Amino acid sequence: MTVYPFTSHAVVHAGVARVTLSGELDLDTAPLVRNAVADCLAERPTTLCFDLTDVSFCDCAGLGALLTARLTILGDGVDLVVEGVGSQLRRLLSLIGAEDFFATKTEDADLGQARWASVAVATHRVTTAETALPMPARDLLT
Repeated sequence: MTVYPFTSHAVVHAGVARVTLSGELDLDTAPLVRNAVADCLAERPTTLCFDLTDVSFCDCAGLGALLTARLTILGDGVDLVVEGVGSQLRRLLSLIGAEDFFATKTEDADLGQARWASVAVATHRVTTAETALPMPARDLLT
């Protein structure tokens, strides 16, 4: 079995934040999603883009982290754009009736600038197990 190390990379440029996640999003790596989102929101962007293209696996804890991040982002009045929702994550969302929560949006010019921005807010690689208690799904859907 191939294990893909998890990384999160966050950049903010011209009011647009971009959080790129790759690897396996699970109980050990879910806290890194919260950290990346918090780092970006501290810069007060108007839009935050989640790039999930390279997420190779997502379990319930990872899904909980993404749903919590969604609530945090929208609660701060920041627009959310999502790219690259793979079939496995799409199936998880469908199973809980949340397939529209991370509907893929078309990238605009501002998001392209954020993708290539050279200033990194935070980059994390998991080297040790980090854990967090996931929030119940029913609390995330309201």
